[in-house]
Amino acid sequence: MEKWLTDILPIADIEHDAILSKQGDISFVYKVDLPEIFTLSADEYESIHQGIIRALKALPAGSVFHKQDYFTRKQYKGEKWEGQQSFLNKAAEQYFMNRRYLDHECYIILTRQAIGRRQASSMFSNLIRPTLVPQQTISADFLMNWENSASQFVRLMKEAGLSLTRLKNSSLSSTEKSAGLLENYCFLSPSPDNLLIKDIIFDKQHINIGSQLCQLFTVADADSLPGLVGPCVTYDKYSTDRTNFPLSFAAPCGLLLQCNHIYNQVIFIKDGFETRKTLEKRALRLRSLAAYSRENAISHEAVNAYLNEAVSEGRIPAGIHCNIMTIADNAEEAREQTNMVTAALAGMDAVAKMETVGAPQLFWACMPGNIGDLPQNEVFGSFLEQASCFLNMETNYRSLPPTQGIRFCDRLTGKPVFADFLDQPRQAGISTNMGMLVCGSSGGGKSMTVNHILRTLYDQGAHILVVDIGGSYRGLCELVKGAYLSYEEDKPIQFNPFYIAPGDILDTEKKESLKALLVALWKQENESYNRSEYVALSNALTGYFQLLKSDPSIFPCFDSFYEYLGSTYVEVLKEHRVKADDFDVNNFLYVLQPYYKENEFGYLLNARKNLDLLNQPFVVVEMDNLKDHPILFPVTALLIVELFISKMRKLKGTRKVLAIDEAWKAITKSGMAEFLKYAFKTIRKFNGVPIVITQELDDLISSPIIKDAIINNADIKILMDMRKFVNKFDKLQEALGLSEKGKTILLSVNKDNREIYTEVGGQIMKVYKNELSPHEYFAYTTEGREKVKVLEYAEKYGGMQAGIEALVRDMQQKAA
Repeated sequence: MEKWLTDILPIADIEHDAILSKQGDISFVYKVDLPEIFTLSADEYESIHQGIIRALKALPAGSVFHKQDYFTRKQYKGEKWEGQQSFLNKAAEQYFMNRRYLDHECYIILTRQAIGRRQASSMFSNLIRPTLVPQQTISADFLMNWENSASQFVRLMKEAGLSLTRLKNSSLSSTEKSAGLLENYCFLSPSPDNLLIKDIIFDKQHINIGSQLCQLFTVADADSLPGLVGPCVTYDKYSTDRTNFPLSFAAPCGLLLQCNHIYNQVIFIKDGFETRKTLEKRALRLRSLAAYSRENAISHEAVNAYLNEAVSEGRIPAGIHCNIMTIADNAEEAREQTNMVTAALAGMDAVAKMETVGAPQLFWACMPGNIGDLPQNEVFGSFLEQASCFLNMETNYRSLPPTQGIRFCDRLTGKPVFADFLDQPRQAGISTNMGMLVCGSSGGGKSMTVNHILRTLYDQGAHILVVDIGGSYRGLCELVKGAYLSYEEDKPIQFNPFYIAPGDILDTEKKESLKALLVALWKQENESYNRSEYVALSNALTGYFQLLKSDPSIFPCFDSFYEYLGSTYVEVLKEHRVKADDFDVNNFLYVLQPYYKENEFGYLLNARKNLDLLNQPFVVVEMDNLKDHPILFPVTALLIVELFISKMRKLKGTRKVLAIDEAWKAITKSGMAEFLKYAFKTIRKFNGVPIVITQELDDLISSPIIKDAIINNADIKILMDMRKFVNKFDKLQEALGLSEKGKTILLSVNKDNREIYTEVGGQIMKVYKNELSPHEYFAYTTEGREKVKVLEYAEKYGGMQAGIEALVRDMQQKAA
């Protein structure tokens, strides 16, 4: 016979942001922010566990703690972007579209049972017999006292690291436009906007809600419970011979159970005195019967042990019940879910029982606000310490808006998430700078990761300057139409430090950097220059730029400056009777002659392309063919420093990124160690991000530059698979300043899954997947054959973007 749910609903009313049941129970509902999965240490699990116990102890006897976790299979539908997306962002959105993942929402429902209410059993339920509201539930003092207890619980949970937000009336009850929590549970609504009313049918095997088949699983009896429980267990998949990777004890019932399900965890807070009094009577009865049955003797010993522990350790008795309700679209999927749940509970060393006769009662009792009607024969006696071990303690990776973070993927399902390593941690006081160290062996995904980070920052408006050895960033540079400066015999590297963009001026900083460059070209490292030489160079630059201003036909470059020195400025020196001892202009001209016109290095400082590097947002300087050159490399390094400092100080309000790949070793040998120290300590004040990339373990351990200047000032560490260093990891751990938690998480990284370890401020430690779309992969690839192929396609189709699109299209057609 059909009945309307409103006629038999056990909820009397929703008011004052609380649920009032027809049995007189008052419930408050909180949405919970749990820690992210795979990010906690064993000590943190223990700390949270102890915090939850303290919070539960704050609840009065007769309270019920009901934690309800909803796990729903969904498909990734992309992000809401502000403004126009870049080519690679569009490609990535299309690649990840419809990626399946398990969504998770967690609620805690605190219920204060009515005083003197009749406890439910398998023979009695308000599913068939609703009652009137008891008198005490309309008492203002009763409600106020319960509010105070709940508030104390919330405060203690916050101290344990769990944030609770109380749901208001509008979120609990349904309206004409949205479904509330009660309707979401009863009709399994996938979202608050889904207002579909469904039939609920209880048959012998399933609970049918609309077209969906639901099954309920519990633990059959006390003997089917695990022999040992704890806040966490070792997760073998991510553990090594040297590390034990922790995961919460109940994780197999949470995100690791990859199907649609609801995990209910219920703890009844009992009156310690009454419980002990009842058990003392039972112990006496069992002792008198012990002579007739060995089972009675064993039961007597068990009850005695329970009472002894309760008294000696000050334990609070609790009743515990857990159930898993799976949700399937068809019978075949329901059978698969049965196997999954059985395996999940077996992983916890428990035996699953599929509820059939009692399933309707359990479903009805687990309705938010009606947990007091849970049959007591489904509740096992325990203490709070053991009961709280069955709580699911993890949730999915959190994500920021796409314009505020860098896209990676969570390591469980591969769902895209956006992480911010730069701004949010500093605002939260987790980190103090934006220095970044990227370390990984060859082939570990280091270049792919850095390319992806740089491209994201570029799309967000940052200016990027990359100093590279190996050509890892050429593809990305050409794709974004940046400036790629490299040295080849037929195409030597060229700069023009004398060029000033329209609207810019010769300020003191520009003049000082030019003087430093001229001195570096003129003097050797062990030579000093006197005050008069400094003044002479300053006057020469001032006169030269005045000449440029008065005669626009003169092109600013080293050649025209050299000609000015040899003609006009020589006469100025004669006029002022400057002696050779004060400034030997002839020696100066002679030493700098190689950089003039057709001489040996005449190309270096006379560029007529890529002149305005200050306003070019993506610049790559490839140093591979220069790293061993005794003249060109130091000069080029000095020009790079001048360019970045100019960007840093003049581009106000713009993020500046200086990424130094393996070139850092050559730079430090060229006397640029002080600049690296300066960069990592200072440029954060100018919204600058210094990044150093290295692949050698010995570099980290032995180099004082890396250890003292970079690691100590790099609050952001991105590390690749380090398992091949596991036998000498202690030195690496010491050099990187990794904690034991960081070591455990880092050694769980698997490069075959494209995983990377990230650490921010020594506090946030997490592993992401750096999964890329095929378009991103070919834009970033450093593999020799693939790079050649990409460049061939780019030349054939008239550009890097068109070439990558054609290459991906051809690859997909071949695969099909």
